[in-house]
Amino acid sequence: MDRLAAMEAFIRVVDAGSFSAAAKQMRVGQPAISKTIAQLEERLGVRLLLRSTRGLTPTEAGRAFYERAKRSLEEVDEAEHAARGAATALSGRLRVGAPVTFTRLMVIPRLGAFLAAHPALDIDIVLDDRPIDLIEEGIDVALRMGQLPDSGLAARRIGECRRLVIGAPGYFAAQGVPRAPVDLLSHQVVIHELRGSGRSAWTFRRGEEQAPIVVGGRLRISAAEGVRESVLAGLGLAIASEWMFAGELASGAVVSALDDWQLPPVGLWAVFPTGRQAGAKARAFADFVERLLASGGCAQSSPDSSAILPSRSTE
Repeated sequence: MDRLAAMEAFIRVVDAGSFSAAAKQMRVGQPAISKTIAQLEERLGVRLLLRSTRGLTPTEAGRAFYERAKRSLEEVDEAEHAARGAATALSGRLRVGAPVTFTRLMVIPRLGAFLAAHPALDIDIVLDDRPIDLIEEGIDVALRMGQLPDSGLAARRIGECRRLVIGAPGYFAAQGVPRAPVDLLSHQVVIHELRGSGRSAWTFRRGEEQAPIVVGGRLRISAAEGVRESVLAGLGLAIASEWMFAGELASGAVVSALDDWQLPPVGLWAVFPTGRQAGAKARAFADFVERLLASGGCAQSSPDSSAILPSRSTE
């Protein structure tokens, strides 16, 4: 029995909460996972998991083994990476959780460079705009933006991006261009509805001047893809992160307004599972995305924000 492989299988089972979920993550059959765990328990001479109709629960011995096995595998991964050298390609599998539109526009078109640099590395990208459970989904690193809840997750700020007032030229030609934040009250605003309020509060700043405003709109959309298409179709303007329309701003398909006013930037984060040291693969991917953000016009994080800290509200 491959001891490291058995340890990895056990960790996956505990994290996922079932043999079937762990088998799916590792791309093997469920019987193979069950057999591996049974052999591991036989070799150790202790019961590691309690099986019931409600799922799997580690025994006291299983919990102790889980913590030590997890640290051991992380140390093996780090030792191999250090021995090969920082420039050496990574290997194995990396599971990434990421929001749909951001990944489609900013990451996937440039992902080839990362794959080419690490030809022995396989990547699973789980696209979901919701804050999925990293442990349950077996995620090694997740990309998130905006405010982070006080979840206790380890989070590293990898950049921030401007927010702009954006609309199609045809919309502005028909409805006029806002000259001050208060003018937005007379415009159709496409609202990216994340919390179900249907209204959106913003504070515009210009030097020492502040202009708080609450905008409402007839069109409320729960996904960034819908906001993009609505703006491109001329259905209204949007207050959105610059990255959402970077290509269209460059081509003139959309234009920005109120450029002499500033809005709070949106923070971009790499988030790691609770209690797990960020491995070399996860850190390398976070570094890669940070470089993408910098080259795409988003500000890089300050050196102080590169440390892995418990997540907290960012704005």
